[in-house]
Amino acid sequence: MTEQSARWWVNRNMARERLRRHVEIIREARPEVAVDSDDPADMQHLHRDGAILVRDADLARVAAIIPGEVEASLINGVTLYRPRNLDTESALSEIDRQLGVGVATPDHALHIAPRAGLCPASEPEDVELPPYPSLNSDSASDGTGTLVSVVDTGFLPSLDDAKHPWLTGVTGDEEDVRPPLIRPFEGHGTFVAGILRCLAPNAEVRVEGFLTHGGAIFESEIIRQLGQALDRSPDVISLSAGTLTRHNLPPLSFEALWDYRLRHYKGTVLVAAAGNDQQRGPFWPAAFPWALSVGALDAHDRRAPFTNYGSWVDMYAPGVDIVNAFPDGVYIYQEPPHEGTVHEFKHGMARWSGTSFSTPIVSGMIAQRMSATGETAREAADALLAQARRNARPRVGAILKPT
Repeated sequence: MTEQSARWWVNRNMARERLRRHVEIIREARPEVAVDSDDPADMQHLHRDGAILVRDADLARVAAIIPGEVEASLINGVTLYRPRNLDTESALSEIDRQLGVGVATPDHALHIAPRAGLCPASEPEDVELPPYPSLNSDSASDGTGTLVSVVDTGFLPSLDDAKHPWLTGVTGDEEDVRPPLIRPFEGHGTFVAGILRCLAPNAEVRVEGFLTHGGAIFESEIIRQLGQALDRSPDVISLSAGTLTRHNLPPLSFEALWDYRLRHYKGTVLVAAAGNDQQRGPFWPAAFPWALSVGALDAHDRRAPFTNYGSWVDMYAPGVDIVNAFPDGVYIYQEPPHEGTVHEFKHGMARWSGTSFSTPIVSGMIAQRMSATGETAREAADALLAQARRNARPRVGAILKPT
């Protein structure tokens, strides 16, 4: 075996171990999460055990062949259904056979740690550095008058201090912390909000604490909560999470969200992470044509090795070694090669990588442009997409970077 081949096998096995550990973390927090494979390293998606999603128009047909109970009616168009005496895959296989593929789907789990690539793509590293991207000092493009909803793990008010002035005024659902221990994914939402605020320091930013259980949330839960976020009429929704799906089909709940809610909000844009699975298959909701999907660049304007890619990714923005606010405390590394290592974070800053962090860069640039031009969020997003396409590079794609 050549040295290159040996290195490939080591990296592959390490990635598989990382994925197994992350699935463990999610299932420890949410025991009802099921994996579609005996070995989590081979998983395609996570879902709620014993539940399916059905379009309201198909509910009677599904109930006729799969007896069960309606657990909840979600936003218009989709129902959460519990098959009686059948697991999710058995029920869906029978529905596929009799009614067609896609009539019903799993209640997928969206997560900030998808597959082998993970999101974030690395664990945080304690650093004593200024934020990167740096703080925008141009008052003509500071995000004034814009409202951004960050859908994430919640906000840490303790980081709104003299050391992190760019977080002043950020609001949202307070993240549950248990000092001095920093748990996996803790601080993720504040880190994302900090990136956005560095680019648009005067934007109104609210962090929605949806991804509080091991960084995962079911479709049926996030859809109702996104509906609540839309009640505030945000200009931008920044979502650093997503999922692969059964048969790569679009999630029914997000189809309904678009049909019955989001498309009626003329100025609102959903910016979504493209995911870190190192593959070209669709990652949802980023892959929807109405979402602005963001992959990650490295420091040399190449696609980051972890990012998803393909024609469904709209643009790529910096996503490697991003620096922003992070809580002080003790962190136990969960992943190879540092698994089990205990480290004390003491500088209030971290360096982190992933499409999770490329996403708020684009969201922040939309807010910047809105305040500078008076455009709506959709108009600003379209203009930035056109700019990114003008900067496209072979074997990369459209590139958008802060100035």
